[in-house]
Amino acid sequence: MTEPFTPVTALNVMLNFGEQPINVGRIAYRDGKIFFEYDSDFISKKLEISPFKLPLTSGLQVFEPGLFEGLPGVFNDSLPDGWGRLLLDRTLRSKGLAESALSPLDRLTHVGRAGMGALVYEPDHSQNTIKGAIDLDQLAVQSQRILEGESSDVLEELVALNGSSAGARPKAMIGVNKDKSKVIQGVHDLNKEYELWLVKFSNSQDGSDAGAIEYVYSLMAREAGLEIMDTHLFAAENGAGYFATKRFDRLGGGKRLHMHTASGLLHSDFRVPSLDYQDLIKATMVLTRDIREAQKMYRLAVFNVLSHNRDDHAKNFSFLMDETGKWCMAPAYDLTFSSGPSGEQSTMVMGEGKNPSIEHLLELGKTADLSEKEAQRTIDQTITALMGWKELARAYGVSKDSIKRVGDVIGG
Repeated sequence: MTEPFTPVTALNVMLNFGEQPINVGRIAYRDGKIFFEYDSDFISKKLEISPFKLPLTSGLQVFEPGLFEGLPGVFNDSLPDGWGRLLLDRTLRSKGLAESALSPLDRLTHVGRAGMGALVYEPDHSQNTIKGAIDLDQLAVQSQRILEGESSDVLEELVALNGSSAGARPKAMIGVNKDKSKVIQGVHDLNKEYELWLVKFSNSQDGSDAGAIEYVYSLMAREAGLEIMDTHLFAAENGAGYFATKRFDRLGGGKRLHMHTASGLLHSDFRVPSLDYQDLIKATMVLTRDIREAQKMYRLAVFNVLSHNRDDHAKNFSFLMDETGKWCMAPAYDLTFSSGPSGEQSTMVMGEGKNPSIEHLLELGKTADLSEKEAQRTIDQTITALMGWKELARAYGVSKDSIKRVGDVIGG
């Protein structure tokens, strides 16, 4: 691996929708502060990459240290957290460097052109060293060894497969052929035989059936009317399987979409829950100017509450922008049985986090311009979908203990 940790003081930001990259602007880092300025030609294109917190205006914008280490939220969205940050920090330590030696800009160079969404950065220190087929069972073992503090010899491979994925569970960007029989690295664009997917592995807190549980949740979510990407449960040598989902930021043929999380859009720290679904519905309406998109957010709120997906923090909601500047909600993701802070919903419902009820959800429906009858219809559809839990869970290898644990809470 070439030495990628030379500090940088400035970098170029571009948007790559799949054709020629468009210059967005330049970020600089000096005396602990972040400076950003849009390119004048980009301003003329009227593409708002982050309309709430990084307005499309001329002149230098300055950001103090604090939230996101001073980065504007839209660029912080490019950075991996959890597993991805662990890999990079572990790589630094293996080279005798302290992770504190990297500024936010240094970390963005390691994203380069390999990140989620359409934002790309130069200089580009991202890796693309993995070729050929990938063994998911081997990756799962290697990931576990890293979590246990061992095995620096596989760091480069895992870093190269991570892209800029977020979240605590180990992940890999993969390419999958149409019948799911072949898996290769999928950080960068692939030929037409393969689609870009993301696969997850268990962390030290998960059971061996975590992948199967998330897969069953994806089936129930689709039945509940949520828009989600294709999902698959890959067979595993040990455990019920590896959950995988097709990426929503890639359209095939090298086409990309710009992605922005609710955390980055609203400058809301996902580690300190403070949002209400009212905030998300209103933000969706302002951003997309489409009540149908706001109603998608409502449907997602209903599913998360009724399915006990309480890790519904601000990074688990995203928005997509195409090359014309049109915004929409990203398909739902990270849907599984989970607990939030102190067992509460990470995102509240009408001010209630501990025990949001049907009544709270009905009231929330008004924010999305839904009548009580329409909101109730969404709730009923979700309840019906969740009734399939036990049968689906048995079919896909979820353990008896997990079937009971989840079923006791959500029914089904």
